[in-house]
Amino acid sequence: MVAKLEKSRLGAVSSNLYCGSFWLKPFSKKNKQDDINDIMTTYITTPIYYVNAMPHIGHAYTTIIADTYARFRRLCGDDVRFQTGTDEHGEKIAQAAEKEGVEPREYADRISALFCQTWPDLDIAPDYFIRTTDADHVKVVQDILQKVYDRGDIYFSEYSGHYCKGCERFLTEKELKEGKCPDHLTVPEEISEQNYFFRMSKYQDWLIEHVESNPEYITPERYRNEVLSFLREPLEDLCISRPCSRLTWGIPLPFDENFVTYVWFDALINYLTGIGYPDGSCFDYWAGAEHVIAKDILKPHAIYWPTMIRAIGLPPYRRLHVHGYWNVDETKMSKSLGNVIRPHDLVEEYGVDTVRYFLLREMSFGRDSSFSTEALEARRDSDLANDVGNLFSRALTMLAKYADSTVPALDKDTVTEEDRVLADALEKMVADYSVAMNSFEFHKALQSIWEVIGMLNRFIVTNAPWELAKDSDQAGRLNTVLYFLADSLRLLALVLRPVMPSAAEKMAAALGLKKELAAAKLDDEGCWGKMQAGTVLHQGEALFPRLGKKKKEQPNKQEKGQGKKAEEQAVAPEVDMEGLITFEQFGEVELRVAEIVTAEKIKKANKLLKLTVKAPEERTLVAGIAKHYSPEELVGKKVIIVANLKPAKLMGITSQGMVLAAKEIDADGNERLVLSTVAGDIAPGSRVA
Repeated sequence: MVAKLEKSRLGAVSSNLYCGSFWLKPFSKKNKQDDINDIMTTYITTPIYYVNAMPHIGHAYTTIIADTYARFRRLCGDDVRFQTGTDEHGEKIAQAAEKEGVEPREYADRISALFCQTWPDLDIAPDYFIRTTDADHVKVVQDILQKVYDRGDIYFSEYSGHYCKGCERFLTEKELKEGKCPDHLTVPEEISEQNYFFRMSKYQDWLIEHVESNPEYITPERYRNEVLSFLREPLEDLCISRPCSRLTWGIPLPFDENFVTYVWFDALINYLTGIGYPDGSCFDYWAGAEHVIAKDILKPHAIYWPTMIRAIGLPPYRRLHVHGYWNVDETKMSKSLGNVIRPHDLVEEYGVDTVRYFLLREMSFGRDSSFSTEALEARRDSDLANDVGNLFSRALTMLAKYADSTVPALDKDTVTEEDRVLADALEKMVADYSVAMNSFEFHKALQSIWEVIGMLNRFIVTNAPWELAKDSDQAGRLNTVLYFLADSLRLLALVLRPVMPSAAEKMAAALGLKKELAAAKLDDEGCWGKMQAGTVLHQGEALFPRLGKKKKEQPNKQEKGQGKKAEEQAVAPEVDMEGLITFEQFGEVELRVAEIVTAEKIKKANKLLKLTVKAPEERTLVAGIAKHYSPEELVGKKVIIVANLKPAKLMGITSQGMVLAAKEIDADGNERLVLSTVAGDIAPGSRVA
């Protein structure tokens, strides 16, 4: 059932372009104190995207960020509203429509619809999708213009300046680089015309004081410093109109029908329209307003918008979060360069969870990052398929085999110090994750999750449930190990919900907790030991099946060669497949860098040494290298080990892995053995791929 909009609250809308999930949803107010953040409501927004271009990966990243944060704040118990939309007025839209031979409204309808259709593909679920051509938005913009005009903060004057058509605004001398717009690399036009101006300079001192006294108002800090640097120069007033003689596609000024509103003064007000300014029932959300933007629109959001809000008489938004660019081959995406990445294509090829995870994990929020399909595939195979996917599959398989797919009761008498360390690490992960997510450091939040995923994979190897199951006296310990695995998977499904909602839902269903985790709150369920014994589990499908090799493009007829001779040369020689393994089989072998901490000889074993290594946890290995290496020369070496080898007892010592070495025999029959090491300095535990 789709909730209907109350006309008195938000006015009329263009219903033909609103997807069902984008309608305003009812919210219940929360009375409980939030342990992570004392903000009881969160209003998170993206910029409204200009409809002069189809959705690309930059739009997708910004919107995934906002969606992830909205889901996280709901997980924390906040009452959340998430809004996105499209910006549809201005000179570039009129020009694009004219080029295609259609009216601007028809053009805007088509591109706006593409954004609507893109978000469900990415598991993005805004509560409201706004368009600047909506009748209610037009009314709000005109009401605000009239209000600011009546207060004397809008005046009529003549102005001469450098006008950039790409930016649709006048640029100052300081903003130009070698006489060109730094973003569009074009020489601005010299324009002199009469227009209306907003007294932005009036609020410069207030804005400086507010930014300086509120360190989290603009994040990350580098962008706060950039804004303060800009504000050290006198702030000019803002031209907020365009004469109808050169532009008619815009919102008419309420006090002069010969002018339309400058696109930025129009667009920024969407953040108020969408929550029912000035007295709608949703306007309380303004107290928790947080905006997510890319760095190219920092100035309008950090300078124009706060001064506009001040002139209206409202308190400023809570936080502005600024991210960097996605580059392709070290170059900013551009239609002219043909390197624009389309979200739909990525989802179709790799799946929505992989795309969301990669974008959040790969970019350090605020900095630029490079996109490549090779990096995306590496993340999927390593982080998703090998690490969390393999862990989930192995744990459920063992719970099915040794506990009849039912969560066993924890045997407290068999809990070890290692178990307590794991439980503490899981709870620390939740705490670190919460701080990082709230600070928009999504890559750090995911790092903290993957650290415990590594611990859990090692926990399985160390405790070897398959060995415990062979000894009836170890039944209690087996149940404890299996309980730890089940409860750890529950916590992983909980914290991954904002990042990869589809995968988390599959995890919850397999754990028999689909309804429970959907309603769970982090402060209630984000601790160890909440899994109920007796919960029935389901194996389910693989979370992240490995990618198959891409089919090579078939050559066209001209490329097939000229005549029989070319065809014969093109025939590949037959390959003997006997004894070969697949890439997937190789992927099951977990190779890691290990630092040797101690080494000692084993009594009555001339060939064996007992090694203690860090990988990154400490483990014991027995290696047959005593004839080739003395214990003293091994300490401090970084070697490569097979980390997921089944433990084996040698001379009464349990060996948890295997050291790799190369062996050769010379002409005299002498054996030489050389350990496999790494050339550079790298942290113990690093994966070898």
